[in-house]
Amino acid sequence: MVLDLLAAGMTTTEILEDYEDLEKEDLQACLVFASRLAEVKSIRLTTAA
Repeated sequence: MVLDLLAAGMTTTEILEDYEDLEKEDLQACLVFASRLAEVKSIRLTTAA
């Protein structure tokens, strides 16, 4: 959701004002996660045996 808000053009300040439970570090963690996810070469479906 945070990435969608940023992609829509909201600033971090606007997001933090609208979602008072979030902190600046939460937004940073979201960006780090997205960056690492973008590095994944492939995603495979794994099923439990």
